[in-house]
Amino acid sequence: MNTIGIRAKPAEVTFAVYDADANAIINVETIKIPKALSAPDALKYVRNNILDVLREYSIDSAGLRVTESTAKQMNVERIEIEGVIQEAFASSCLKSYYVGQIASISRRLGFPREQFKRYVSNEISYDAVENWGELKPEAREAIFAALGARNA
Repeated sequence: MNTIGIRAKPAEVTFAVYDADANAIINVETIKIPKALSAPDALKYVRNNILDVLREYSIDSAGLRVTESTAKQMNVERIEIEGVIQEAFASSCLKSYYVGQIASISRRLGFPREQFKRYVSNEISYDAVENWGELKPEAREAIFAALGARNA
């Protein structure tokens, strides 16, 4: 069973594909949104790319790391992208998916919320994933979302 975890930023979407049967991350990649696209075209671009990735890797289950409701500054572009990704999930052949903030993803993985941030900042290493220290924080969050999707 393959799962995917996604973490959006205003100009890019990072995803991690996890093979639950082999217990291995098989891909971590970033989709860069072309700056020349208008907002509607950028959202369409994200949707189409996400649907392509779901098909390419035969994804069964997905997790999306979303903006914290207590964020000091809500980024409208990121929230729009997260909404389009949720719509893509609903339009796909996924068996299940979830949308989670730090607390819910941590709970799915079985560690305290505070530890999530320490892993993401690489203050402590997450030994279950090779080359953890070489990954960007968004990739680490996408991996956690993918691991959480095992039980979505």
